[in-house]
Amino acid sequence: MTIEPQLILLPILIPLLGAGVALLLRKRRPYQAGWSLGSMLLSCGVSLWLFVDVWQTGRPLVWQGGGWLAPFGITLVADILALFFVVMTQLVMVTGMVYALGSGDKAVKYPAFLVLFLTLCTGLTGAFMTGDIFNMYVFAELLVISGTVLTAISDDKFGTEAAYKYFYMSLLASFLMLLGIGCLYVSYGTLNMADLSGRIQAQPDGLLLLPAIGFLLATFMIKSAVFPFHFWQPDFHAASPTAVSAMLSSVVVKLGVYGFLRMTFLLFAAQAVQMRGLLLVLGLVGILFGGLSAIGTHNVKRMLAYSTLAQIGFILVGIGWGTPLALTAALVFAFNHSLIKAAMLMLAGFVASRASVKSAAFDVVTGVGRPLPAAGLLFFIGSLALAGIPPTSGFVSKLLLFSSGIEAAAFWPLLILGLFSILTLVYTMRAFMRIWWQEPAAGISTKPAGDHLLAPILLIGLILVLGIWASPLVEAAQAVSAWVADPAAYVAAVLGN
Repeated sequence: MTIEPQLILLPILIPLLGAGVALLLRKRRPYQAGWSLGSMLLSCGVSLWLFVDVWQTGRPLVWQGGGWLAPFGITLVADILALFFVVMTQLVMVTGMVYALGSGDKAVKYPAFLVLFLTLCTGLTGAFMTGDIFNMYVFAELLVISGTVLTAISDDKFGTEAAYKYFYMSLLASFLMLLGIGCLYVSYGTLNMADLSGRIQAQPDGLLLLPAIGFLLATFMIKSAVFPFHFWQPDFHAASPTAVSAMLSSVVVKLGVYGFLRMTFLLFAAQAVQMRGLLLVLGLVGILFGGLSAIGTHNVKRMLAYSTLAQIGFILVGIGWGTPLALTAALVFAFNHSLIKAAMLMLAGFVASRASVKSAAFDVVTGVGRPLPAAGLLFFIGSLALAGIPPTSGFVSKLLLFSSGIEAAAFWPLLILGLFSILTLVYTMRAFMRIWWQEPAAGISTKPAGDHLLAPILLIGLILVLGIWASPLVEAAQAVSAWVADPAAYVAAVLGN
């Protein structure tokens, strides 16, 4: 069956319209919850359907808004790269919604919480699927506004401060992105990414091309909290509601990864070698800094936030090497990291919800997990996955990345990757021992009820499945890698040449 191009609007429209209806249902909490979860499930199912179709046919789906052909109109592109990230995002956000509905946080009971959660999904999905770099900025702004408000309403007293930090860092990223967009438009007269690719290739010495590249690189580094633009992230993730921090530390940071892929393989192919060299260096520094910072932190959520800095570093190393195998490894790593990090942050939030003083600080949660063996088993498996130990999906990610490093003869970077993979096991196992083995401090006890475990159970189960049966994900990533390496096919699909 041939899919009509306009159906690619559904992964964006379903959560957006779902948010509108959820707002109308704000005074009927059970109906609002059921509708919101149903919207997320439907959108995720449609995204998976589109991905399978594009993967099997090898043809991207392109929608030209208002019948205006590219590069003059608004273009949405459901190519296999965009849909790979959309499926990853919406799959994790379904579990985030499940966690939120089972959370005891006051914030998730606010009438606007589920509405903003759905608009967060809309913004991220649209940013992946747009074929126009300015519309990527527009969708990213929807993402930022939703994430800021969701953090500001946190139960944590530092939520407002964290929201301000996130907002102002995102404002800086938006300013830099607009500068980059302006430089490109002045130099080439278009903002459609397919059209830009051809024009930049034809005129690689555009007057403002290098400033545009610099501005866009800085933008996506802020979005992914890449060193040295990482400093806002630990405070943000420690203070935001667990359901929100689990999404922003797992899938929202992947917007920067997606941006790097579009920059190095589509927009600026002539400058890709230099950009990949920079990403490789920053990735290695992020692995070093993130791993050491995670060891020295005092809070489980902060530890996992610094861990995200290190894990994003592994992905950047794969992009930096740039070979087909390395790119496949980076994509598999990005997908698996989204599942693992969301599960780990949910488990940290679960433990904090069971402490007599609700906090993820080690001083508070030490020993709280002793009566919670099921959560301990899930955290242990998640720790193995984060460190890349079989039989988890994290092992598949690390194995592919190490194999690509051997193929590229990059032995010094491989040494750093190996040593700091061990470091990941050190800080996650230290947290496991403190929470589930040590005696609690005086005055700290485990409450009989707290957040629900269903969402992390689903994620850890998927992590084990993808560790034992990795071929579907690896084959999908290989198809995405082959598509990304052929930008001419993307250009032809969008411009109709």
